[in-house]
Amino acid sequence: MLQNGVFDLISQSGPIGKLVLAILMIASIFSWALIFSKLRLLKKASWENTEFLNVFWNSRSMDEVLIKSERFDRSPVARIFKNGARELKKLSDSSQGDPKSMDNVGRALSRSANSEIADLERNVSWLATTASATPFIGLFGTVWGIMTSFQSIGASGAANLAIVAPGISEALITTAMGIAAAVPAVIAYNHILVKIKRIAIDMDCFAQDFLNIVHRRAPNQPGTSSKAGT
Repeated sequence: MLQNGVFDLISQSGPIGKLVLAILMIASIFSWALIFSKLRLLKKASWENTEFLNVFWNSRSMDEVLIKSERFDRSPVARIFKNGARELKKLSDSSQGDPKSMDNVGRALSRSANSEIADLERNVSWLATTASATPFIGLFGTVWGIMTSFQSIGASGAANLAIVAPGISEALITTAMGIAAAVPAVIAYNHILVKIKRIAIDMDCFAQDFLNIVHRRAPNQPGTSSKAGT
């Protein structure tokens, strides 16, 4: 009964009301698709970060970690490590203790971290746009529905329920649809940003640890039998 009632309200809406509902429906569907895809991506990234860090701290050499890191293609931390390790390999043994050369490794880690954060945040702004715009789009439908009701009253000269009901129903359904599209978007937006921030913190901590290891091992050959995390 409720579903039939909702469909009746939509079918009785005017062209503008149906256009507003279509826009809100498209925005809602795209938002839900983005929410599920981002949450799945962030869950995978967090899990692989944890697994990679276990490998990193328990491996015997940087070369061993570099080989094993290929298994973690969804881990931002693993990708940061690979960029830093490749930059480190470009340095000669004599230049690995040079602070200026070490700055190259630090910049490589920083660029990689910024790139990873940008990838994680891609399209997330759509959720903020949906959360802020859809209530106003729904409000436009509300105002249009009320205007339609007043026009019907003016044309008929009477203010009975049969005359005003179509415009009022159009106003209410667009309002409800605007809220239904906005609320999940704003909740998901905040939740996703918190998860991205945690991953960004993990990347920053790893970059600092990696640089500390490189500085401590600068006088020695990288890739020796000592553990990577020492």
